[in-house]
Amino acid sequence: MAKARINLSGIDIGQINEICTNITDIAKSTKTKISGPIPLPTQILKHTTRKSPCGDGKATWDNFEMRIHKRLIDLADNERALRLVMRVPIPKDVDIEIELFD
Repeated sequence: MAKARINLSGIDIGQINEICTNITDIAKSTKTKISGPIPLPTQILKHTTRKSPCGDGKATWDNFEMRIHKRLIDLADNERALRLVMRVPIPKDVDIEIELFD
């Protein structure tokens, strides 16, 4: 039985959850078997910089971080459901990968 694996990643958790609910609604309406969304570990990118660009003054530091949230959805191979998933509006901040395999 073939499956479609959908990987979602982005920095805004609200947008990712909205897309996940759209995909699960499509799966329920087409009666397609779905597993997920499975939350994957959040990747935290940290960057520390010195506040003073010239090096004079106090040694004070700024800490910046960016969190990358990921979700994984497995969808049974249903052509109608996959066509509807392709029409879901995806914001430019969210990366989506759809992989078909047996």
